[in-house]
This record gives sequence, C-alpha cells and structure tokens, in this order.
Amino acid sequence: MANFARANIETLKKTASYYVMHITVAAMVGYAVTGNLWMALTLSLVEPTVQAVAFFFHEKAWERWSQQRSARIGMPQSVAA
Repeated sequence: MANFARANIETLKKTASYYVMHITVAAMVGYAVTGNLWMALTLSLVEPTVQAVAFFFHEKAWERWSQQRSARIGMPQSVAA
C-alpha cells in the first residue's frame, strides 16, 4: 500500500483537495435546498466520497491516455499534453 501511495502521491493530493472542496460545496447546497443541517451533512459526505474515488480513476485513465497519445505521435509527454 505504501508503494501505491508513493507512486500516486500527486493524484492522491489532488483527489483529497477536490474531496474537501466538493464536500464543502455539497453541504452548502444541501443546506440551502433542505434547510436541514444533518441532511445536508449526510448528502455532502455520500456523493463526494463516491465522486472522489471516481475522480482518482479518471485521473489515472487520463494520464494513461496522454502517455499513449504521446507515444503514438512521438512527442515527449510534456509537449503533447
């Protein structure tokens, strides 16, 4: 598990930042819509948690696609991306 974390540290940091931002926005919207703090907090924890997991795998897929694209066109990754 430690190797996985080290190999993906930047994506994990970005995912964590996204998660905190998403929970905050979801809680505010949930409260504005329901007027109920507990319901807003519950909604804000469930949906962003699922989104954060999906976001991590989306980033990994995007990274792989970018590397494959760079290899196909023969350009360094930093230039092709």
